[in-house]
Amino acid sequence: MSGNMHQYAFFLGCIAPNRYPGCEAAAIKTSQRVGIELLPLKGGSCCPAPGAFGSIDLNVWYAMAARNVVLAEQMNMDIALICNGCYKSIFEVNHILKHNDELRDGVNEVLKEIDMEYKGSIDVWHLAELYYDPAICGVDKIRASITRPLTGTKIAVHYGCHLMKPKKERHFGDTENPMWIEELVDALGAESVQYRNKMQCCGAGGGVRGYDLTHSLDITNEKMINLREVGADALTEVCPFCQLQYDRGQIEIKEKFGIDYGLPVLHYNELLGLAQGMSPQELALDLHAIDCKPFLEKIL
Repeated sequence: MSGNMHQYAFFLGCIAPNRYPGCEAAAIKTSQRVGIELLPLKGGSCCPAPGAFGSIDLNVWYAMAARNVVLAEQMNMDIALICNGCYKSIFEVNHILKHNDELRDGVNEVLKEIDMEYKGSIDVWHLAELYYDPAICGVDKIRASITRPLTGTKIAVHYGCHLMKPKKERHFGDTENPMWIEELVDALGAESVQYRNKMQCCGAGGGVRGYDLTHSLDITNEKMINLREVGADALTEVCPFCQLQYDRGQIEIKEKFGIDYGLPVLHYNELLGLAQGMSPQELALDLHAIDCKPFLEKIL
């Protein structure tokens, strides 16, 4: 910790910097205003993607994720990240290797070839949980950082599968009906809204999007129906891959099924950036597949 700032090694992942750079920019800028400093984790690779790598070769998954952890160990910092898939890979591998000596030794045999050694000396956090944790930030500090409240907007929350489960390895309490991200949304001046099957998958996870897009979009379409029923102005999530599925997926649903939802999808950090006064240009909202203007017109 530097002064009043809590410092973390910031793991970017793949989709945020490549598809939604506003998530990356917002994470860095908004966090500074609530006492969290995100420092570049230089040399990071893919997490690697849990659905793809974890399904094909667990040993490769362990070794690649462990290498990312070692980079943070070399900085003597815990990792903070903004993607549920990255969280699953890096948090889970770190957790497993800390508790399995045989597996850790095997991974270190691989890492030895690039002069690295996993020690298990750091922890891995999702940035959203650091925002919620009163020891690090807390809802009140988020609320105090707001200069442009999102008053008059109804926002639905998608938690995503990899953030909350498997429950036995997570530390989020109620994984069936969580409400802590809703508290973070309400702190922005918005009204969080509940909808049917909130905890259902976005449709992309586990490699489904890459393997069977039509089935993947069926799942997404069911979620969109439920979101439309409650009159949400926008959907927020804490995972760029879920964001891709809901955002780009709406275009694909229109092409394949002929249904047009037009629901803006924003990562929580993008919402926080707007509420803290960042411009849509700073947040690269023009790169979203679904036009955010109907939502922006309500708050700007």
